[in-house]
Amino acid sequence: MPVTRRRRTGLAAALATLALLVGTMAVSVAAPAGAARLDPGRFHDRMRKLWEDHITWTRMVIVSVAHDLPDLDAAVGRLLRNQADIGDAIRPFFGDEAGDALTALLEEHITTAADVLAAAKAGDQAALQDALDRWYDNARRIGRFLHRANPEAWPREEMVSMMTEHLDLTLAEAQARLSGDYAADVAAYDRVHRQALRMADMLSDGIVAAFPDRFA
Repeated sequence: MPVTRRRRTGLAAALATLALLVGTMAVSVAAPAGAARLDPGRFHDRMRKLWEDHITWTRMVIVSVAHDLPDLDAAVGRLLRNQADIGDAIRPFFGDEAGDALTALLEEHITTAADVLAAAKAGDQAALQDALDRWYDNARRIGRFLHRANPEAWPREEMVSMMTEHLDLTLAEAQARLSGDYAADVAAYDRVHRQALRMADMLSDGIVAAFPDRFA
């Protein structure tokens, strides 16, 4: 998947910034004086929409890879845009550096997933295992990052488990599609969808709990 390799060049600097951030996150960003408070229900729904976009465009990429469809570059581009959208969602609360660092981690999540798909489709077991090891390591780092950003509301073990489950379910979806078991593929996507909504709710609930003065 050449498009993923082109995207990697900008990740190194952002990930280096992340290494400096993760030990010092847990910093509140004060609301501007007179800023309107957010509606928690609408914030909750927006977070759900972001994670539904995440799993929807991930699915589109899986389908495109499995069937060599010509929309692959467009689907990957839209999926990568979603990672920036998720980073932007935490930016007003945890600051610009945190938003950029989360976006970088999520972009790595996507580009490594592309390596998983390519190796699985090619039947290259060595490359697949290498990609899976990197993918799950990235998931653990995302979980630890979220915990450090909001330690009271986002326990470390829960965040790491949440991200690991997301990978487990997405991998099952991809394997079913690549093997042509479309009934299992559809069932796997339903499980991915339910888990993504729980994940979105954990994140939005945690932000509302950590920043009650920012919400109506």
